[in-house]
Amino acid sequence: MDQAKGSVLLVTDANPQSQLFIDYIHQQLQCPVAVKGLHENHELHEEETTLVLMDADHVDDETLQQWYYHTLEGSDMYLAAFNLRDEDHAADVLAKFHLQGVFYRSDSLMLICKGISKLLEGDLWISRSLMTRLIDFYRRQQRNAYRPICGLTHRELEIIGLLGSGASNSEIAERLFVSEHTVKSHLYNVFRKIKVHNRIQAMNWARQNLGAMPINLATKVDDDNHSSIRH
Repeated sequence: MDQAKGSVLLVTDANPQSQLFIDYIHQQLQCPVAVKGLHENHELHEEETTLVLMDADHVDDETLQQWYYHTLEGSDMYLAAFNLRDEDHAADVLAKFHLQGVFYRSDSLMLICKGISKLLEGDLWISRSLMTRLIDFYRRQQRNAYRPICGLTHRELEIIGLLGSGASNSEIAERLFVSEHTVKSHLYNVFRKIKVHNRIQAMNWARQNLGAMPINLATKVDDDNHSSIRH
């Protein structure tokens, strides 16, 4: 295996087993490998590319978070975790921390060394199945974030939000830069979708189901009483 470009720092419980792991990585990659105890400070004085490899068997979320913020300070520092139980464990860790790579307990030492070499080159090291899983997760999050409430469109949500604040049709039209006729058409569709028959029922529905409207839905008003958001 080619010599890796950089150094490796293992954050783990120092013991004979971890020393054997260090020796193997050094032998295979021919790069500096050091170990830092779990309770040692996070200072690093390396000027070269450094991969901080966290032992998931011993490191808790708080320690991982401290190292995560610390590696953000260096442009040539990467963070990865090893000894993860399975893909579920890896997905949970990656949802909390933006790691460059993950290794499972079942991974061979040769595979770990190959991954370390790639990470030191600035690549990611995540299995294809886990990457697919993460992409699907973030796509679902994005769809949920923009999913209409009760089939209401974004514009209809704006109007019912303003209606819930007590605005008249003319005030809604002025704030949204549309005609009153357009507002009435939207209100007709809103009443039909949320199954109400008048403004009072619609206002009550809005307060019960929408709560405090987001700033981009309930139009923000500046000190001079002019709308600061246009569509």
